[in-house]
Amino acid sequence: MKHIRNFCIIAHIDHGKSTLADRLLDFTGAVSDREKQNQLLDSMDLERERGITIKSHAIQMEYTHKGEDYILNLIDTPGHVDFSYEVSRSIAACEGALLIVDAAQSIQAQTISNLYLALENDLEIIPVLNKVDLPSANPEEVTDDIVELLGCDPEEVIPASAKTGVGIEAILAAIIELIPPPKGDPEAPLQALVFDSVYNSFRGVETYFKIVNGSIKKNQQVKFIATGKTYGADEVGTLNLTQTPKQEIKTGDVGYLITGIKDAREVKVGDTITDAKFPTTEAVEGFEDVKPMVFAGLYPVDTEEYEELRASMEKLQLNDASLVFQAESSAALGFGFRCGFLGMLHLEIIQERLEREFNMTVITTVPNVSYHAFTRKNPDSVVVLNNPSDLPDPSSLERIEEPYIKASIITKSDFVGNVMSLCIEKRGQITSQNYLTPERVELTFDMPLAEIVFDFYDRLKTVSKGYASFDYSPIGMRVSKLVRVDVLLNGQTVDALSALIHIDNSVGIGRKMCAKLKELIPRQQFDIPIQAAIGAKIISRETVKAVRKDVTAKCYGGDISRKRKLLENQKKGKKRMRQVGSVEIPQEAFMAVLKLND
Repeated sequence: MKHIRNFCIIAHIDHGKSTLADRLLDFTGAVSDREKQNQLLDSMDLERERGITIKSHAIQMEYTHKGEDYILNLIDTPGHVDFSYEVSRSIAACEGALLIVDAAQSIQAQTISNLYLALENDLEIIPVLNKVDLPSANPEEVTDDIVELLGCDPEEVIPASAKTGVGIEAILAAIIELIPPPKGDPEAPLQALVFDSVYNSFRGVETYFKIVNGSIKKNQQVKFIATGKTYGADEVGTLNLTQTPKQEIKTGDVGYLITGIKDAREVKVGDTITDAKFPTTEAVEGFEDVKPMVFAGLYPVDTEEYEELRASMEKLQLNDASLVFQAESSAALGFGFRCGFLGMLHLEIIQERLEREFNMTVITTVPNVSYHAFTRKNPDSVVVLNNPSDLPDPSSLERIEEPYIKASIITKSDFVGNVMSLCIEKRGQITSQNYLTPERVELTFDMPLAEIVFDFYDRLKTVSKGYASFDYSPIGMRVSKLVRVDVLLNGQTVDALSALIHIDNSVGIGRKMCAKLKELIPRQQFDIPIQAAIGAKIISRETVKAVRKDVTAKCYGGDISRKRKLLENQKKGKKRMRQVGSVEIPQEAFMAVLKLND
């Protein structure tokens, strides 16, 4: 055990985590020249195309330091705030973390939040100053920022360049010397923490775990504590670049387990694996349940594919435990699922993964957050609203509460005015303004989560010329004056386009929605009125004009009454069409609400 080191890499998005992981693998000889490629641990095409890490990846390396052989288990983690649940799970399986800071960009919001996550779990932090070879790097200044943040000595910060390979040896030496070996009792009953899982269509569910106490052998009978079910360990092994089967995995090590489970619901991330014959009495403290921030409906384009979509989402949930979903139905779209996501990027990635990995084309409804409603009849019981169409009758409502967040924004001092005006426009209240250096400011706001769901992040990057970094944490529910804005097409409410909006913004947003839908809905043979309504009151209207067919073209000359007769007949036909005609809503219309300010 004393020769095992488990560590993860944490940093803000695009500070060079994946490149550093590549260099560590090269240096320790974990990959051959033939297998080398950039972003080696980012196995999804989607990760390579976007240049971001979406999944945390575990890999084992072997390294000789001062004549002794060590096993290093590395877990590379994502940097974007929407995938922070992946980071929290990786941290639970480690004893130390490399904190990477870009020498050109300095400390960003996500760096700080990931650092606090690691400190809460008592991890040993090794600060690494990356990208020191860049012409725009400020190593001295950024080292001072790190020293101030961590309270360490400047000598402890390791200067490195993942691109050129500078400082890699120093990092490996620091991992071995500073990170403590795993604690645990090899003689105790088996206790293993499940930190990830993936679905393999040939072999069933592959479970990734870290052994806290005891050991696990091939063909041993193991039990999952959360479900209480027992399975045989068909194969156990370690996670090298490819899976390496072993006869036994001991305390402190990280590995994988294949038991032939075919049902995705039987494996839960954060669960404890134990021995079936001599089980442990207590589960390993995992990590808290995920709290979705954004809710949206996912519906199959073809209603017959509903069961297929359910199976695809269960398999996806195995690999991404932060996805939460339950069945729901909509008058406009049929049967589908109400899903909880950690943010807008997470929603986008899930939609794209469903299309790529499972060939499922889905319609996504307008994202919204979860509200609490209280009625006059039962003022103490909460009605949780994940869907605006569940809102009780306004006349019976006592109050509505919406979730608030504490937003932390780090930006250059030149853009403070722009960032403040954006946050105030989004109903934010500034709580603190802290100058980290003369050039960099940390602004803290209390703001409604609903306001950051749509375009906040994009607009923040625009007003700060890409220099602001953003992180948030929930701070509870507060009472707000909210109304439900419904969209009516041809006199019928489209429940999938309803939204709960603050009363001050409702009329403006209703108008913008109608104008946007008018551009997107194709013209029919009859006029289509598009209306926005609050209750029974119409607040805005646009009309998609009918495609005109010239029925009087053949009536040249003669009496005007002949033309009028034809036009009257046409009018009757159009009226009948409008009564029975249904309006097709394109997929872009559901997402258009997000881009109202474009």
